[in-house]
Amino acid sequence: MPSAAEAIATRCCIAGGGPAGIMLALLLARADVDVVVLEKHADFLRDFRGDTIHPSTLEVLDELGLLDAFLRLPHQKVSRLNVQIGTETVALGHFAALPTKCKFIAFIPQWDFLTFLAEQGQRFPAFHLRMSTEVTGLIEDGGQVRGVCASTAGGPLEVRAELVVGADGRDSVVRERAGLHVEDLGAPMDVLWFRLSHRPGDPEGITGRIDAGRVFVALDRTEHWQCGFVFAKGGIDEIHRRGLPAFRAEVARLAPFTADRVDELRDWDQVELLTVRVDRLRQWYRPGLLCIGDAAHAMSPIGGVGINLAIQDAVAAANLLAAPLRSGRIGPEHLRQVERRRTFPTRIIQRLQIVIQNRVISRVLASRGTLRPPLLLRVLAKTPLLRTIPAWLVGIGPRPEHVRTPPATR
Repeated sequence: MPSAAEAIATRCCIAGGGPAGIMLALLLARADVDVVVLEKHADFLRDFRGDTIHPSTLEVLDELGLLDAFLRLPHQKVSRLNVQIGTETVALGHFAALPTKCKFIAFIPQWDFLTFLAEQGQRFPAFHLRMSTEVTGLIEDGGQVRGVCASTAGGPLEVRAELVVGADGRDSVVRERAGLHVEDLGAPMDVLWFRLSHRPGDPEGITGRIDAGRVFVALDRTEHWQCGFVFAKGGIDEIHRRGLPAFRAEVARLAPFTADRVDELRDWDQVELLTVRVDRLRQWYRPGLLCIGDAAHAMSPIGGVGINLAIQDAVAAANLLAAPLRSGRIGPEHLRQVERRRTFPTRIIQRLQIVIQNRVISRVLASRGTLRPPLLLRVLAKTPLLRTIPAWLVGIGPRPEHVRTPPATR
């Protein structure tokens, strides 16, 4: 006979321990709202996540009094946005003029960032994080979501909650079970993701190149490089047909400093295919349920803004929902406020990403001749005032959020 499911109750149950889920839980627990986060993995150690903590997120950490502790973690700082197009390097943005305390992007492995947030959350009695706990379904009653079903190593689990938040990423189980409609906005490229060793004398922070038919980026993770090889969607079979030696040669051509270590790629199993998607929900909520972060809007990797938009969603949700959750009077009108507040910046950033995808990336990936920076980028590079625009869009973004939830008095 199967064992009875463990059952617990909370004010808010968050599915997914990514940036949106952990930040929302931290903010709610800080405001004395009981919250349970369910994360399906046993730890946060996964390679294929964003590592860019932008000035907007650093501002949130400062408002929480956590910035100094965060900056003591090993990280790299990038204060300028440069890109190599063909053989020319173009300056796209400079964060020095931003009206923020931190005028740089901090590069840090996302697992370190999430571990840091979780440790800060655990200072509050209302914060509960359960690892190795996978949400499998929703508990519903009369059209209202009342909680979730989950599986754990010890057996099934039921969590009853006044609000369920889907923060479980672009393949969200919560939004699929809730029947929320996803609009696919399209993406012309995919990415091959792999590691190469880090050696003395290498460049620091982030390095990349745009060349005919290819885009390459490498993130400095101190002990190794996390590399992204961007190619036209549907082109993976051709890359595999040409073989691993040809792939290694192409990487060495795009990033010459890697030429002495591309042989570390000995098997295609070391190269992970990441399918790029840009999509968003038509409606982010149902009675008793709200989606945020990638579960509400999957972003393109352009600009590395996904993690920071997810954090902004979490801050807005905490600002608007902490009081009604604490009083036990949360309703669809409160969830609608979150959606309305965050839809505008989501649409703006996705529209810009789609324009760049269709007018720049697609043309680059289809090109075969010598590549030069377009006139607009050359003008941008020579005009300091204009360079603040991309820096502001990437570093802060439209409608930045600030922490409004007061800490619990006890």
